[in-house]
Order: sequence, then C-alpha cells, then structure tokens
Amino acid sequence: MSADLPDWTASQSSDSWKLVLPCTKAEAEAVAEDIGTLADLDPPPTLMTSEPDPTREDDWLLEAYFEGEPSPEAIAMVRALVPSADDVDYELNRIEDADWVTLSQAFLEPIRAGRFFVHTAAHAGEVPSGATAFHIEAGRAFGTGHHETTTGCLHMIDGLKARGHRFHAIADVGTGTGLLAFAARACWPRAAVVASDIDPISIEVTAENAALNAIPVGTARGQVALVAAPGLADAMLVRRAPYDLLIANILAGPLIALAPTLSAALQPGGSLILAGLLNTQADRVIAAYRRQGLRLAERIDTNDWPTLRLVRRTSARVRSLPERRDTGLGDWSTDGA
Repeated sequence: MSADLPDWTASQSSDSWKLVLPCTKAEAEAVAEDIGTLADLDPPPTLMTSEPDPTREDDWLLEAYFEGEPSPEAIAMVRALVPSADDVDYELNRIEDADWVTLSQAFLEPIRAGRFFVHTAAHAGEVPSGATAFHIEAGRAFGTGHHETTTGCLHMIDGLKARGHRFHAIADVGTGTGLLAFAARACWPRAAVVASDIDPISIEVTAENAALNAIPVGTARGQVALVAAPGLADAMLVRRAPYDLLIANILAGPLIALAPTLSAALQPGGSLILAGLLNTQADRVIAAYRRQGLRLAERIDTNDWPTLRLVRRTSARVRSLPERRDTGLGDWSTDGA
C-alpha cells in the first residue's frame, strides 16, 4: 500500500527530510485513515506506508517526508502513530536534491488498467496501441492512478464500457486530478460529465490536466464541468441530478456520511462506484447504502482496497436534493486513500 506522491519535483529542496519507522499492517491501515495531530502542522508531512516483505504481514514501514528538518515534537507525533515501534530507533535522513528526482519517479511507472494507460511525461512514448492514454504527473492532488483505489475505479469503468453500459449524466465526486472523470468521458463521450472536489487546488489541477490531455472543459455534453464543493453541495451538481453514474473515490468515513446525499442523487437503475475504503470497512459502507435503497452489484478487490459498484433499485423513488446542503463533513479530502 502506498499513497500517491505529492509534487516533490516542484518543491525539491536541500532541506527536505525523511523519517522511517517500522510499523504493523494494522498501524499502516490506521495511518491511511487518520494522520492524527500531524494534520495540524504547516505544512504537514507526506506519509507513505509500504510492505517490503509480503511474506511477513506485520513487517511494514512508515515513511514521513518533511519540508525542513522535523522538530522533536513532530517526530514524536509520527512515533505516536506507530505504538509498536515505541522502543525502536527511528531513521532520519536529509534528502539531497538528486534523490528527489529518483523518488518522484520511483512509484510512477505507467499504469495499465483495462483500456486505460496512465503515464507521466517520462513515459509518453510507451503508450500501447489502442490504449486510452492519460498524461498525469504527480502533483498537488490525489489520483495519478498509482494507488489501488484509483486503479480499481479505472477497472470498474472499463468493465462497464466493455459490457455495453451507457451513461448520460456522470459525476466524479472528490475528483483529485480529474483522472476518473476523464476516463468516464472517454468511455461515454456524449455524456454530461462533472468533476467536483472539496479542495479548490484539486480543481485547479484538474483544469491543468484537462488542458494537458486535450479534454474540453465546460458545461456542454462532451465536456467536463469543474466544481469546487463538498459532496454535492453546489447548485450545478444539484441541477444535473439525478445521475446514472456517480463515482466517489474518497474515504470510508465521508462515504458513509454522504450515503443519503449520493443515493438521493442517483436515478433508479443508476450505478455508484465507491472506493477509498479498506476491506475492513467495506461492510459498513455497503450497509450505509443498503439503507438508502442501493444493492451491491459488483466488487473488485485490489490487495486491501475494494472498489464497489452499487445500483439503485429501479423501484426506488428519486428524492430531490436541496440547492445547498451542509454536509457536516468538515474538511475531508481524498489524500488518505
């Protein structure tokens, strides 16, 4: 398990530091959900977890990347995330400029997910014949395709297209880099597609990536509309409902909190793709949507990260959405998944 990388190459500095601690699988999963008091730091460190030896389930590593040498207090915050390493010495190293280039590329090999091929500029010449390619650099938003949650969504979208599904009104909630909205538009080019995110920076990044991939931005069919909003709390998102395809790759907690809103925005027979949750959280997420009249139709498991497709029962009544709604979610984002 690893998180998509931040814009390391843009912020490379001779004063960047990496802290490494061993951790258990359970601690790695907990970090994916909540980075604790580290979120209060400005800027917070980038956390990554990895499983160096798959044959040893509890032999994981936590890596924390800091801009500037971390204070003893910041180091203590990281250590608090991994109680199993309480009596273990941590490794703290300054990262040289040359290492940033290596790190920024290490996890960014091209990704093939069904018909989709996601690559950086370094691999632009490797697009397979017949593939639907997207140029997405590691940057300020989540969703380069390298995390299992994003890859699972790409496979789910690809499978729906392969089986002949047709969609006309699509929303990607928590879009990150815009990749999933772009993939949906590629499969259903005449659909009305909207990409939203609670983070305005993600919408800026999505606009940049749309330009990079020659994807038209706008409100007409065949274009991708961009909205900065929490959940569906925006007038455009409300007007476009009900949707026949909704995609939400965020976190388990927000997915559960959004269950009434997303379900109400889905037309009978419509599909809802959910990701950003762990296997251990899937039952709770499914139950939250079952209570809203949705059933589980399909599931793709990629390591510890399931991608779910739920379908609104055709007998369900479509409820109208308010023009604006306080989701009560606070400042949730996608970068924990």
